[in-house]
Amino acid sequence: MPATLAPPTTAIARPLPTAEPTRPAHVAVRALAKSYRTGSDPVPVLRGVDFAVAPGEMVSIVGQSGSGKSTLLHLMGLLDSPDIGEVTLRGERIDDLPERARDRLRNHVFGYVFQFYHLLPELDVLENVLAPLMIRDGFFAYLRNRKAYREQAEAIVARVGLSHRVRHKPKQLSGGEMQRTAIARALVTKPEVLLADEPTGNLDANTGAGILELLSELNRDDGLSIVFVTHDASLAARGHRTVKLVDGRVEEAD
Repeated sequence: MPATLAPPTTAIARPLPTAEPTRPAHVAVRALAKSYRTGSDPVPVLRGVDFAVAPGEMVSIVGQSGSGKSTLLHLMGLLDSPDIGEVTLRGERIDDLPERARDRLRNHVFGYVFQFYHLLPELDVLENVLAPLMIRDGFFAYLRNRKAYREQAEAIVARVGLSHRVRHKPKQLSGGEMQRTAIARALVTKPEVLLADEPTGNLDANTGAGILELLSELNRDDGLSIVFVTHDASLAARGHRTVKLVDGRVEEAD
């Protein structure tokens, strides 16, 4: 198989009105197992998970704390490596690619949104959104393209409703505004798959519902494949289907 997978060059087609889990998998995991160590003792987190996301599908993952939800997202997005099993993208295995190839996929194919935002406090909203492009291209290549990149980032910031906050730093933003900034940062590289780990976990109910509405809009209008973790059953219902993890295993899917 080739050493790398080329990044997408065209927009993803809009999904059908209802997602069809039987369609060919966009990203999938098979027989996935992962343990961490506490001292010398291994602590199993995932115990043989099979899970697939169809193109343009929006899937919620639920389960109690410690059930392996975040670990599953990290493995799907190549932020960590499985002990056993494999991760595939469009049918090709990707978790065993060389590090440089995995770096490329992380910056071109996957977008990440975290519960705690992870914004750089010294940068304003626009600079935080531009950061992945600077990391991807390097400083001098970024300088050559900075006008186009700036316009691209401004358009995404406008889309998430933060044009009026573009020069504000994270400490000047509300929780919802920080999460919208994090979503814009995840989108600036035009990913195929968005992985969101408790994107509403630090937000009140109304603000959290607004974030899920934004994600639903991105899925509906752009055909973006989205996998999100949540503890809130009402928010989980916003996905096309829900996968439940119990003790590191998939117990049921709706």
